[in-house]
Formats: sequence, C-alpha cells, structure tokens
Amino acid sequence: MIRRNIEPAILSALADTPVVLLNGARQTGKTTLARSIAARTGARYLSFDDAATLALAAADPAGFIAGLTERVVLDEVQKAPALFPAIKLAVDERRRPGRFLLTGSASVLTLPRLADSLAGRMEIVPLFPFSAAELAGRRGGFLARLFSGRFAGARSSPPAAGIEARLACGGYPEAVRRQSSQRRAAWFSSYVSTILLRDVRDLARVDGLVALPSLLRLLAARTSGLLNLADVARDAGLPHATATRYLALLESVFMVHRLPAWSENLGRRLVKSPKLHLIDSGLACHVLGVDARRLAGDRPLLGRMLETFVVGELLKQRSWSEPRSALYHLRTSAGVEVDAIIERPDGSVAGVEVKSSATAGPDDFAGLRSLRDQLGERFMAGVVLYSGHHIVPSGDRLWLVPLPALWTA
Repeated sequence: MIRRNIEPAILSALADTPVVLLNGARQTGKTTLARSIAARTGARYLSFDDAATLALAAADPAGFIAGLTERVVLDEVQKAPALFPAIKLAVDERRRPGRFLLTGSASVLTLPRLADSLAGRMEIVPLFPFSAAELAGRRGGFLARLFSGRFAGARSSPPAAGIEARLACGGYPEAVRRQSSQRRAAWFSSYVSTILLRDVRDLARVDGLVALPSLLRLLAARTSGLLNLADVARDAGLPHATATRYLALLESVFMVHRLPAWSENLGRRLVKSPKLHLIDSGLACHVLGVDARRLAGDRPLLGRMLETFVVGELLKQRSWSEPRSALYHLRTSAGVEVDAIIERPDGSVAGVEVKSSATAGPDDFAGLRSLRDQLGERFMAGVVLYSGHHIVPSGDRLWLVPLPALWTA
C-alpha cells in the first residue's frame, strides 16, 4: 500500500478531537486509509455503502449511535445525514478524543446539518488523489524547503522526463494502477459518469442536469485560467445563476477548485477574480480527450496542464505541512503575475512560477521580483519550476528549480 502523507495529521487530530472528518473525492483512497487507521487504533469500521448498515442507521439514528460505545470509523457518512445530531449528542455526553472518524465524498459545506451539528467538535482533514511525492515514496517537503530558501548547494535534479505521461495519468489510485492508457480512459469515463449522473444529482436533489458534462469540458479547457463565469455561462448556454450553481456542485464533489487571488489588502482578495483548476490533471486531460502525445505536441495546452498539476501538488502538500498555509494566485492590472503564492499565518510569503520549457530567462522572474520588492522581508523565496535539471540562483531569494524538486524534496 502506498503510504499517505496525510496520515500523521489524521492521527494527530484523533488524539485531541472527538470527531474527525476525512473529506475528499470518490476513489481517492479514503476507505483504504480509514481501514488502515481503524486497524491501527482498534476502532470498529462500518460503511454506509453497505445497504443493511445504512438502513439500520436511517431507521433509528439515535439508537444506532448509542450502540457504538467504542471508537468507530463511519465510511461515506454523507449518505446518512440523520446521524449528525445523534453524533453531536453522543459527543456532548461523552467528549472523548478520537471517538468518531468519518469519511465523506461531498464537501461539508453542502451538508449544513453536519456543519451545524458538529461545529467546534470536528476537524476536517482533506484527502486528495495521490501526490507525486507519495507515488515516489517521499514525504513531500517542497514547501518547507521553499520557505527556508534551502536551494543553495542543493543537488540538481534529473529532467522531468515523461512529464506528459504523468500529467495525463493524474493521481487517482485506480488510474495510477492501470498501465494501459485505454484502460485508464475507460476508468475515467466511468468515474466522471458516476460523479455527474449520481453524486451531483443526489446533492442537487433534482433531475435534468444534462448540461453538466459540457460545462465540465468548458471548465477543463479553461483550467489554469482566470474564471469568468459570465463567459462560461454564455458558452454553455446557461443562465448565469444556473452556471453559478452548477459550478458550486462540481466544487462540492471535488472536481474543480477555485484558486483565490492574493492581495496585500485582505478585503480586495474577496473581489478579485480567482483562477480555475480541475483538481487532477489526469481528469482534465480525459475530459478534454487528450493524451500524453497530444500534450507533447501542444505547448500551450501542456503549459496549462502543468500549472494545474503544480497547483494540485501544492494543495496536497499544504494539507499535511505545518504550519498551515493558504494558497493563492496573483494577477494585477499592471500585468504582474505569479502562478501560485503561498502565505503562512505569520504573513511570510513564497511564490512559484511554472514553465514547461527547459530554459528560462529574466522575464520569467518578473512577477516574483515584483512580489519580492513589494513585500521586503516578508518574502521568503520565489522559484520558477522548469523542465531543465540545474538549480540556478537568479537574484536575491529567487531560484530556477527543476520540476522534480516538487516531489523529491
């Protein structure tokens, strides 16, 4: 079994929090990880994918929870929302750390009864598809190196050979396991159909969401670009309100992610346009119908997919790295752009630019230099990730860094 780097964070949460929710998309390995933790901690494992267990929980939620006197893992808990008030009551009567480990395949924000019932009693831990570091058997310490600026003297990395295949494969466990691109495409087709035709409809509680597949394709074609929902709605032939609602549904099942804009003015962050990324580069490639060979021959498309891949890797590493950090992008009216900005609670900031070619010039550091000059000592480091293999300094706290450093650190 591939080791999940988020596991220590889950165990830490269970050590001092009554309820921990492992939240993420379907087929990201939640059940495998939850079973492993159950075996490690001696917790009982129950899954609501089992019809009999689900029926018992739905018939008598209070009695079901009252009968669980030991630690328990409840898998796919979004299928049994009536349990949430009963879990709250059980926790309030006996507040013991690690009593409930829940897993869910829908965002907690779409389940108000869960959010309301367990506020202050529950910690949410995200689980993404496999990171490149996990697939390489590494801890994934790029963010720590970035904020420490430990690139001087670091060994160069080999070029990112086969990066197109890595992007087209993505990180979903089942997609990674399949060696054939044809079999991987068959899995992605079934996966997308299941999410769009069942999970999203269950959340929406309505039928007729026929525009979702075409909307997802439009969003995949815009991955790593600024989100202009008015344009998306027009191209999809949907009213703006409907497109807004559908996008929220796709976010709730972890297919797309909005990367907010960064600004020193905290209030301005709320009104600036986010960037849109699909949560997995393999998913984005499948939805667009492109493979590794197509990526290799289409440099603009490769650049967009590579940026989505890097943002996804940063999201994953952020989920298990301390201290907690926030992820943004930067684009100003003056033309200053940075693909990813990481900000820690103490106000320290680092920046990452993504370049698909094996060479880079001074212009590729323009956004990072501007950010450094604006922030002064708050700016810890900026890197341009590229397809070459040398680590090269490019001025004060700026580095040209091979892409594999993202997962080999």
